[in-house]
Amino acid sequence: VQLQASGGGLVQAGGSLRLSCTGSRRYFSRYSMAWFRQAPGKEREFVAVRTWSGRSIWYADSVEGRFTIDRDNAAETLVYLQMDSLKPEDTAVYYCAASREDFFSSSYYYTTGSYDYWGQGTLVTVSS
Repeated sequence: VQLQASGGGLVQAGGSLRLSCTGSRRYFSRYSMAWFRQAPGKEREFVAVRTWSGRSIWYADSVEGRFTIDRDNAAETLVYLQMDSLKPEDTAVYYCAASREDFFSSSYYYTTGSYDYWGQGTLVTVSS
């Protein structure tokens, strides 16, 4: 059982990128899907999550209004992350993750320990 993140690259500040997370749609149909990122020398941090029921979507304050997470009906793409108005501080390795929990607002959806599967990461570099 694997997740794979793709779509990273080099982009200028203000530009856009779309990341995709692929895996077995049948296996992950009842998993909440999230994106985390890790910048050099920093801890991995939460970016966005979509609960498997579709009931809730949450974003980190730093990306609210600029990033969009949602399901993707294309083939084995489980979830995408549309990143607009990118900033140099968005530079990081981005990871997709899956959790068996259908998070509620009081849940620890923002902690790495709440996730059961991780993709290998894709590098996003935003130049100023």
